[in-house]
Amino acid sequence: MMKKMSIPTSKTSLVLFLCQIISALDVPLDLSQPPTITQQSPKDYIVDPRENIVIQCEAKGKPPPSFSWTRNGTHFDIDKDAQVTMKPNSGTLVINIMNGGKAEAYEGVYQCTARNERGAAISNNIVIRPSRSPLWTKEKLEPNHVREGDSLVLHCRPPVGLPPPIIFWMDNAFQRLPQSERVSQGLNGDLYFSNVQPEDTREDYICYARFNHTQTIQQKQPISVKVFSMDSLNDTIAANLSDTDIYGAKPVTERQPVLLTPTGSTSTKVELRGNVLLLECIAAGLPTPVIRWIKEGGELPANRTFFENFKKTLKIIDVSEADSGNYKCIARNTLGSVHHVISVTVKAAPYWITAPRNLVLSPGEDGTLICRANGNPKPSISWLANGVPIAIAPEDPSRKVDGDTIIFSHVQERSSAVYQCNASNEYGYLLANAFVNVLAEPPRILTPANKLYQVIADSPALLDCAYFGSPKPEIEWFKGVKGSILRGNEYVFHDNGTLEIPVAQKNSAGTYTCVARNELGKIQNEVQLEIKDPTMIIKQPEYKVIQRYGQVSFECIIKHDSTLLPTVTWLKDNDELPDDERFLVGKDNLTIMNVTDKDDGTYTCIVNTTLDSVSASAVLTVVARPNPPFDLELTGQLERSIELSWIPGDENNSPITNFVIEYEDALHEPGVWHYQTEVPGTQTTVQLKLSPYVNYSFRVIAVNKIGRSQPSEPSEQYLTKSASPDENPANVQGIGSEPDNLVITWEPLKGFQSNGPGLQYKVSWRQKDVDDEWTSVIVANVSKYIVSGTPTFVPYEIKVQALNDLGYAPEPSEVIGHSGEDLPMVAPGNVQVHVINSTLAKVHWDPVPLKTVRGHLQGYKVYYWKVQSLSRRSRRHVEKKILTFRGNKTFGMLPGLEPYSSYMLNVRVVNGKGEGPASPDKVFKTPEGVPGSPSFLKITNPTLDSLTLEWGSPTHPNGILTSYTLKFQPINNTHELGPLVEIRIPANESSLILKNLNYSTRYKFYFNAQTSVGSGSQITEEAVTIMDEAMASRQVDIATQGWFIGLMCAVALLILILLIVCFIRRNKGGKYPVKEKEDAHADPEIQPMKEDDGTFGEYRLFSFVSSAPF
Repeated sequence: MMKKMSIPTSKTSLVLFLCQIISALDVPLDLSQPPTITQQSPKDYIVDPRENIVIQCEAKGKPPPSFSWTRNGTHFDIDKDAQVTMKPNSGTLVINIMNGGKAEAYEGVYQCTARNERGAAISNNIVIRPSRSPLWTKEKLEPNHVREGDSLVLHCRPPVGLPPPIIFWMDNAFQRLPQSERVSQGLNGDLYFSNVQPEDTREDYICYARFNHTQTIQQKQPISVKVFSMDSLNDTIAANLSDTDIYGAKPVTERQPVLLTPTGSTSTKVELRGNVLLLECIAAGLPTPVIRWIKEGGELPANRTFFENFKKTLKIIDVSEADSGNYKCIARNTLGSVHHVISVTVKAAPYWITAPRNLVLSPGEDGTLICRANGNPKPSISWLANGVPIAIAPEDPSRKVDGDTIIFSHVQERSSAVYQCNASNEYGYLLANAFVNVLAEPPRILTPANKLYQVIADSPALLDCAYFGSPKPEIEWFKGVKGSILRGNEYVFHDNGTLEIPVAQKNSAGTYTCVARNELGKIQNEVQLEIKDPTMIIKQPEYKVIQRYGQVSFECIIKHDSTLLPTVTWLKDNDELPDDERFLVGKDNLTIMNVTDKDDGTYTCIVNTTLDSVSASAVLTVVARPNPPFDLELTGQLERSIELSWIPGDENNSPITNFVIEYEDALHEPGVWHYQTEVPGTQTTVQLKLSPYVNYSFRVIAVNKIGRSQPSEPSEQYLTKSASPDENPANVQGIGSEPDNLVITWEPLKGFQSNGPGLQYKVSWRQKDVDDEWTSVIVANVSKYIVSGTPTFVPYEIKVQALNDLGYAPEPSEVIGHSGEDLPMVAPGNVQVHVINSTLAKVHWDPVPLKTVRGHLQGYKVYYWKVQSLSRRSRRHVEKKILTFRGNKTFGMLPGLEPYSSYMLNVRVVNGKGEGPASPDKVFKTPEGVPGSPSFLKITNPTLDSLTLEWGSPTHPNGILTSYTLKFQPINNTHELGPLVEIRIPANESSLILKNLNYSTRYKFYFNAQTSVGSGSQITEEAVTIMDEAMASRQVDIATQGWFIGLMCAVALLILILLIVCFIRRNKGGKYPVKEKEDAHADPEIQPMKEDDGTFGEYRLFSFVSSAPF
């Protein structure tokens, strides 16, 4: 049965896969081999003293190995200790502590040995130590009395535990004490105060030590701190001294920085390679010093440097020898600085350069074991054979030791053994086991037969051919059962037998054969390779901006290989979607209903198959109106200004564009908010102008593209002092309502404009251009005053001044008003009419004297009406029309007159009161015009050769009719027009009989009327003469003749052929001259237009066929 394997395409998975296939292959367990340690406890093994101790040691080998232990360098006989057992088929020890054993009794260095007939492997030295969490030693803690501004160190001094405890400071309520640049905890657990403040006074500074291994927390006794301020200290001293003593503590003085830790100007630090380097500087001083770190002669390593504890701690991770050097911390405040240089040396415990690896040789072969390590200082290398120093181990003539290398020559089966390499220096050691196994084995392929590999097109394909043999077999690959050997740059052949196709294409699919051979035999194996189409996201989710409570959808449409089953997963911010019914996952989309602020983030669509994975992400930004501003504060209060500041609320992902400031006047309009001003969205303070005698409250509204926030909470109230008014009423006017009065009006001041109590108005007036004194009156709570007994329509000078209990406003400006108007006294004179044409006339008049207008001249009105039509001599209902000409005009145009009519008109002057008397009526007449179309045209009594025409005269003759014109022409069966005949008819006729016409013929008639000015518009009609009975019978007789029937059949056949030809031409895009047939009914007077633009001709034709008169 074919076994299936999917080769991953991601980079991480591929690296892991390659590491698996190219690592040293194990000797199959059915073959003899020395022991190999597979699992062991860590070198430094801290155990919980309350639980059983388990020391691991697992190994494999053929035959299965036996196990033994040493403790502190001597044999550990587990059979003599009832508390110690070894797991079956294992070397793992279990020390029973929970049933009476004590962990302290089993402290020591343990080493495991796994042995069989081919050699012995040993474990690391495993140091067993039980964890310790001792109690705090009792001590008497004196209260700390500290002067304000001084430095202070509270010592923790936790008990020595194993492993060391984690230190933190809390109060009696188990709340962590706040830390800052001024107060912080050092690496040793002490609490440092750069300077103390009165708020540091408390009696519950408690240091806690947490021992994670035993899950216990130890508490130090509370420490009391009392901070004395200078004022209280002076009072205390004064109370204890006589009047003659000189006393007085100095006030708090600022101090330049002094280092609390480390002390001195220099120190040293040794750290091991790969560890975390922690350097610390804590300084005292007032103001609180700021710490800065530099590396002398170099830069702090990028990406590995971090600052902690308010920059008091420099942290460098994964240190190397290159990080050795001098590190300087500088503490600075406004009074000076202090520095400390820490000389860092990075040492290194041994680390591998080349660890020895298992060696499988056939009899007579050569080989080497290499053990190379580095460290600081340089480690020493020593070899052991089967756990015994090689110098005292049984001799082997095939073995030669050369420093860090063992050379084997012409090995035999007895050369099989396990060798240990130990690399050590003062900071640690490395121990590695590597066996030499001498075997003679024909090749075997460990990869299952017919294994199926599936990969994505254009990805690497790795075909496994795990093998074993001794001597080491040679591996060859073939494509197909009988294909040629694979070579060339398109393939990579790995030492472990794996064939790599770096870029697998569709044509790479098929059967591949692996052949392994050595001098003892040959074997082959076949595997199958399938190439799949890659999974793609063809419609990716897109960036979305959505308003709060809206709905949004992300699309994720995919294309994949038909044989692969994809699964689509949606993530939010690289985590699972919230468990919320608002999130609806569809086949190819994600929909979020009723969006809220917490939905803001990055949404990722991940498509997984067994072979590949693709993803696409999009950001969702949830926007909303801003949150209201808060913490409104009024500062800088002056009589006419104040400063308002606020803190903006959350802008909700849409920048605030501006702030609107509103105010409420609780004194005059409580509960009503007015617009004050607005400022840009980057501004959070504003200087506001104020008016006197207003009880102000302010509120702020934030605005972004989405809308306006809710108003902020109102600010505190601020009442400004009273003052005399700053301004006078606006929009002062003087207009009479009667011929003998003057009405003075103004726009009253608003409440906040009054500037104080007792708002009134001083109204003053006098006649213009007359040497009169001002007349004044003071009024309140009104916006109008009426002056009676004035002359008709004379100008007045007017002013209105505001005043209150504290005084008058500035002198107001004067305005000109007029007393009341009366109707005009005189009509316009010398009215003249000039007739321009039959529908338009121009009228002239002389203006009236302005004194007689008795008001504001608004213009002139022309009244005109039609008296009668001159062509009919009949009167009708008179309908007067009015045209108004604004201003001081002396002429005007009268449009829309009827031709050949008699009109009358008069002219009147108009003022604000009304119209004056009319001028004498003026008569004028309009000349003749062209007539309208005849009222109707009827065609009756058709015969073989005659038609009777009847018509009605035009409804609007517009003059004296002189004649009618009749034009007609025949129309044949193909709608072509015949010759045109024109007849002039006297104006007093109303009918006409046309004779000598063709029988059974259609005629088209065109009929209009004329005056002396010209022809009017025409009407059209069509009619047909009747058919002769004898001719009709002859036609019937002909239709029954055979020759006629044959002729008609031939014509029908010809028409059918023409239709077929036309159909073919039309399908090929042919064009046909149908324009001529459309012109068949055209007006003969416009037929020449066919030679002009075709579109215009068609338009005229369309208009005419509608039978509407031109």
